[in-house]
Amino acid sequence: MSGIPSVDLRDFISGDEVRKQKFVREIGRAFEEIGFVALSGHFLSDELVEELYAEVKAFFELPQETKDSYEIPGIGGQRGYTSFGKEHAKGRKEGDLKEFWHFGQYVEDNPELEAEYPANVLVEELPRFNEVGKETYKMLEKTAQYVLRALALHLDLEEQYFDEFIKNGNSILRPIHYPPITEEPKNAVRAAAHGDINLITLLMGAHGKGLQVQNHEGQWIDAIAKPDQLMINVGDMLSRLTNNKLKSTIHQVVNPPRELWGTSRYSIPFFMHPISEMPLNCLENCIDQEHPKGFEDATAGEYLNERLIELGLIKK
Repeated sequence: MSGIPSVDLRDFISGDEVRKQKFVREIGRAFEEIGFVALSGHFLSDELVEELYAEVKAFFELPQETKDSYEIPGIGGQRGYTSFGKEHAKGRKEGDLKEFWHFGQYVEDNPELEAEYPANVLVEELPRFNEVGKETYKMLEKTAQYVLRALALHLDLEEQYFDEFIKNGNSILRPIHYPPITEEPKNAVRAAAHGDINLITLLMGAHGKGLQVQNHEGQWIDAIAKPDQLMINVGDMLSRLTNNKLKSTIHQVVNPPRELWGTSRYSIPFFMHPISEMPLNCLENCIDQEHPKGFEDATAGEYLNERLIELGLIKK
């Protein structure tokens, strides 16, 4: 395997205190040491995953003109379609070799937040696309909630600490298509080295080579999940909150060997974001003499806006 630790969420929700503590210990250690785990026992069924991939492939196979009609100006790509090469990593000019779609939050019981978030975009050509996307979003959000509960216990917080901040949070489900590479890329890769902005990311589709993680020695290691696993990593928001106790690890998606240039790659990350008001001020119990406070106070909304400007998705 890839040197990424594996954990099983069924241990945490088993009702057995010994298994629950084992999961907390394992995921806590993994997120302190490398910031990535491969997770089994999540809430996605095989049938749902299969149907989602079928819908996503059908969307990206639509004519370019049709896809372009779902690119919504003025919202920083938060919903709908983002065309090939639009997004780049922080500090890079070259656009990543990908196109993608965004499903956003399905707000419950909060008209103010519903007005704040852009509406999800309906794809008329594919009657099941939005329904399958919504079901996947809900199952990944549920999985992420339990992972964050385990991390709260690892951080000596109350188990439900994150629940109020992630309910109706600004989370994003992003089906990505990396099209076949038709000519020598000029200093561009499928996804340049970056850290994620959010609390945690749950990634579907890390089953072949491509995703690489940078360990603390600066070496790139392949992150390959088993077919039934999600790859989960710490984002910059959680790293800030924990004063870098939990590591937001730099990762990238490299171009395949030349003989595989003619193939597409699909991956589907779920970026777990809190509500904008969540304070990301470093937790007091993560600050001590050896680990002085390393980040300015900020809310999740302020930090997100700053990062979207850096990524070129919104203008100052």
